[in-house]
Amino acid sequence: MTQNANAPVVTLTEAAKHFGAVRALDGVDLSVAPGDCVGLVGHNGAGKSTLVNLINGSFAPSSGQVAFPGGAAGVRSVFQELSLCPNLTVAENLRISHPGLKGPGWRRPARAEICAALDAVFPGHGIAADAEVDTLSIAERQMVEIAIGFAPRGGQARLVILDEPTSALDAGIADQLLAHVKRFCAQGGAVIFISHMLGEIFEVATRIVVLKDGRIVAERPAAGFTRQGLVDAMGHVATEEAAREAESRPPPGAVVIAAEGIEARRGEIVGLSGLAGHGQAAALARLYLSQSSDWRAGRAPRAVFVAGDRPRDGVLPLWSILRNITASILPRDARRGMVDRDRERTVAEEWKRRIGIRTDDLSNPILSLSGGNQQKVLFARALASDAPVVVMDDPMRGVDVGTKQDVYAMIRAEAAAGRTFLWYSTETEEVCQCDRVFVFRNHAISAELAGDQITEERILQASFEMQEAS
Repeated sequence: MTQNANAPVVTLTEAAKHFGAVRALDGVDLSVAPGDCVGLVGHNGAGKSTLVNLINGSFAPSSGQVAFPGGAAGVRSVFQELSLCPNLTVAENLRISHPGLKGPGWRRPARAEICAALDAVFPGHGIAADAEVDTLSIAERQMVEIAIGFAPRGGQARLVILDEPTSALDAGIADQLLAHVKRFCAQGGAVIFISHMLGEIFEVATRIVVLKDGRIVAERPAAGFTRQGLVDAMGHVATEEAAREAESRPPPGAVVIAAEGIEARRGEIVGLSGLAGHGQAAALARLYLSQSSDWRAGRAPRAVFVAGDRPRDGVLPLWSILRNITASILPRDARRGMVDRDRERTVAEEWKRRIGIRTDDLSNPILSLSGGNQQKVLFARALASDAPVVVMDDPMRGVDVGTKQDVYAMIRAEAAAGRTFLWYSTETEEVCQCDRVFVFRNHAISAELAGDQITEERILQASFEMQEAS
């Protein structure tokens, strides 16, 4: 029987998903047709990941229906938390999701297919099909995962769900992906595009759906929203406390770090910028190790670390939310070598409130939280400590726009209290929050910018053309 080419790829009718008393998704109606690019937005914990898991079959609905009029074949998900096998090659990871790659000669077509997919989405990517995934940067791993999502894999992708797909990509590579998404939808494919970067949503979405507390609170063509209107529809979650604390900041104090050509003073927010892969992350790691390389942790660490790659460098997956928050302060608050449980819970509850971690019970597993709320836990872990230096490696991956503003204010407040921040980010908006910025190109500092010099134009200029440090 010939299928209607205009029939929806997926239709949700009063779809709901409950986890005990928690209504993660509460009666959602949504239809996605060929050619649609649906921008799905909402704060962390709004229900976006639950909706995605209903569509891809990871969850069954508690009530309502999820229907695929043309069948579920060709529905793909690219997750925010990367799911590649690090000990396998790029081509071998493709084979896991490709039932047609069988027999002794499967490697040649696997290499050809993944290279073609990478070439289509990310021209000039430079990723070898035989490279083991654990040798790739996080940006390259994200590129591989996206390419596998769009690869034919014995059929054709009909609906690709992209969950924060550009969170580890620099601006140039992200633009390549956005261009491919528009081509894919123009050719009859469909995309659900989840991003906290509202500029990307407006760039690619034909329709925007806003989730809040498990319900759709707004849905209309992208042209029907303004940026401020979209933020208002999502609702505001930022607290005023951190903003009040950051209103006045004293001038930076004495130099606390001077290494790798980078100088940072007490109370200063120093950014590392430039195109991804040009040495910023490695320099940041060396700076952190220079402050925290002791084998035995003391009661007062000199530096703490906020990871952007949560699964690899951040969360402790077998521990509770509470213990993930307090891991940095256990030595400080111990009594005769024993954990002070009451003090531990008091600190965790305080940071849950200050940074807005969405959970009813801090004893829940850390993996019960959305990706953005896990990232809030990593911030809470760092800021709850007494460390005078906070090192942040692209820490806002997957964090919603409201929480970002709250965290920016909290960072400024902590800097006003005398803390020093070293902040590597792939997002120019974040780098512009800094007091000084070191731009990297080809593993060297190409410019040092301060004050009014910190603009997107100057950062991009220094990223592409070597200049003398000012």
